[in-house]
Amino acid sequence: MKRTIIITGGAGFIGSHVVRLFVNKYPEYRIINLDKLTYAGNLANLKDIEDKPNYRFVKMDICDFEGVYKLMQEEHVDGIIHLAAESHVDRSIKDPFTFAQTNVMGTLSMLQAAKAYWESLPEKWEGKRFYHISTDEVYGALEMTHPEGIEPPFTTKASSGKHHLAYGEKFFTEDLKYQPHSPYSAAKASSDHFVRAFHDTYGMPTVVTNCSNNYGPYQFPEKLIPLFINNIRHRKPLPVYGKGENVRDWLYVVDHARAIDMIFHEGKVGETYNIGGFNEWKNIDIIKVLINTVDRLLGRPEGADMDLITYVTDRAGHDLRYAIDSSKLQKELGWEPSLQFEEGIEETVRWYLDNQEWMDNVTSGDYQRYYDDMYSHR
Repeated sequence: MKRTIIITGGAGFIGSHVVRLFVNKYPEYRIINLDKLTYAGNLANLKDIEDKPNYRFVKMDICDFEGVYKLMQEEHVDGIIHLAAESHVDRSIKDPFTFAQTNVMGTLSMLQAAKAYWESLPEKWEGKRFYHISTDEVYGALEMTHPEGIEPPFTTKASSGKHHLAYGEKFFTEDLKYQPHSPYSAAKASSDHFVRAFHDTYGMPTVVTNCSNNYGPYQFPEKLIPLFINNIRHRKPLPVYGKGENVRDWLYVVDHARAIDMIFHEGKVGETYNIGGFNEWKNIDIIKVLINTVDRLLGRPEGADMDLITYVTDRAGHDLRYAIDSSKLQKELGWEPSLQFEEGIEETVRWYLDNQEWMDNVTSGDYQRYYDDMYSHR
């Protein structure tokens, strides 16, 4: 095999798309999917590639330093794409300890195992790469500012020259100061610092990316888009935080996987790249698009389910606006999103409506009981 790469969290939403892309695109690579199979990990996400000769699944906790180190020795691993993380803000507010353990100590475990193994080799760092995937939430929040006399959203131009609708004049750039506001973003910020420290202290060839909100097939249905698609289908309430005024930058998950592929192979060692969709939407506007799309595809009158919207008490520390400037990635590596949001949402809604069995299996918890039984005998 030309390369052997561990992808952590490969049974999760974004991870499964990255695993699929690498397994199919690089048959000469050996791809090892390392996942603990928590509630967010589902091997059904990878049914289509599970029998490929260049793919292996390993059930393992990223906090298991000894296990990861042994696996790296056995498989002669020369690359790590680290996606495994606790990622839901509401869960982090209720249980910050788990987020610190997984996101901080788990990342440190992976870094230390990679360091120990790669430093033991004659070539050491040559041909190696540790790629850490992070979030835009580490930057804090942006204000809803706008040019004099113009109400947002308005058309603006990023430093790359790309025009898009925006709700403010400032964007997250790679050199922005970190200001995390939730236990989730604080844990991810800490893990980012450890990755950069391993580069600066030991010379480890690392790269970090901070990405905006992802959407698309196989997303765990506690997240806004799959949750609301399922609720609209079954005519259940759509709980909206506050007034739904919070703005997020949305990126189709397949485009994120494409960016990860490009940065893993071509990104500069020690650099940070922001990945965003130049695609800002208020939560309430996204919800209305989802309602109209689901209703239309199910043959209902468009907008018939608007009465499902239910406003609830806002989330503690809820950041107002996120918006990424991914101009650096576009200028240096030539990446840009392939789908407009309307196209991506249409594909996403169709996928969830066509895969109700997958949704039912996840929402019932059957998939988790199946894996618990399977691996309890090993």
